[in-house]
Amino acid sequence: MFDHLLADLQSRFASSLLLAQDRDLSGNTTLLLVLIIGGLIVVLAFIAIFARYFRLYIQSLTTGAGIGLLDLLRMTFRKVNPTVITRSKIMAVQAGIYDSEGVTTKALEAHALAGGNVPLVIRSMIAARKAKIFELDFRRATAIDLAGRNILEAVQTSVYPRVIDCPPKNSKRPTLDAVAKNGIQLKVKARVTVRANLDQLIGGATEETIVARVGEGIVSAIGSAETHAVVLENPDRISKAVLARRLDSQTAFEIVSIDIADIDVGDNIGARLQADQAEADTRVARAQAEGRRAMAVSQEQENIAKIEENRAKLVEAEAEVPKAMAEAFRSGRLGILDYYKLQNVQADTNMRGAIATASTPGRK
Repeated sequence: MFDHLLADLQSRFASSLLLAQDRDLSGNTTLLLVLIIGGLIVVLAFIAIFARYFRLYIQSLTTGAGIGLLDLLRMTFRKVNPTVITRSKIMAVQAGIYDSEGVTTKALEAHALAGGNVPLVIRSMIAARKAKIFELDFRRATAIDLAGRNILEAVQTSVYPRVIDCPPKNSKRPTLDAVAKNGIQLKVKARVTVRANLDQLIGGATEETIVARVGEGIVSAIGSAETHAVVLENPDRISKAVLARRLDSQTAFEIVSIDIADIDVGDNIGARLQADQAEADTRVARAQAEGRRAMAVSQEQENIAKIEENRAKLVEAEAEVPKAMAEAFRSGRLGILDYYKLQNVQADTNMRGAIATASTPGRK
């Protein structure tokens, strides 16, 4: 019986050992599968990253731009376009602009994150280098770009001056109108040649200010001329007078020249003003004469009223004469013969007056 128990224990131990071996084998198999899948995922991710940035990496490697795969990957994480940064850096390196001048990968990334136009800045620096404009460095170029100015257009304007029409073509008035001292109007068209001033590009006034200042200078120069003939004989005196005033100060441009494209004679403004003044004086004099006439009419009416008043007093006085004569008769101070003599004298006086009136020509 003891042998039977020992055999049973041996069989149970053997079965448990086999079961443990089976469990270890299944656990090792699971771990191996996990490691294989993880390795495949890493390899696939590396292949995907390498496939995406392989072309940029090869371009950077062959041109000496110094941008690695990890740099390209970090750009993606920072939400920076790796293609733009890599190609801009390659352009700079190929043009001879290196990290020693501030054009580093981090600087390009910082400018892109700030909202700047990295390719435009690099192209402007290349154009300035070709035109030997050495005062335009990377720091100034990025500052101008972030200020909202087109740095490439500014460099091109600095190399190739631009012509500005004064007044502009879209202006309501086609010419600048000014009047000389003799009253003759002149109509002028000018062309201003300017080039960009990189030192004043940040904070400097735009071309609208240039046009306004040049127009003001032309009007002032014509207005100071004694006659319009002097201006017609020497139109360059306008340009010289305007250039002497330094109208390009505190602007983003430098005036190269001011040329008078066209000048015409307009109206005689002085004669028109004199005629208008004479008409105004005539109206004033007419109003004053009308006032004096009204005063005379009112004075005449007052005199007529006074005459009527005196006439009424005369009639009143004449009405007292019969009363006085009657009183004289009653008192005996006046006799009948005296009364007849008085009547004869009065009749003689009336006759003489009628004869005198009839003999005077023009009287009725």
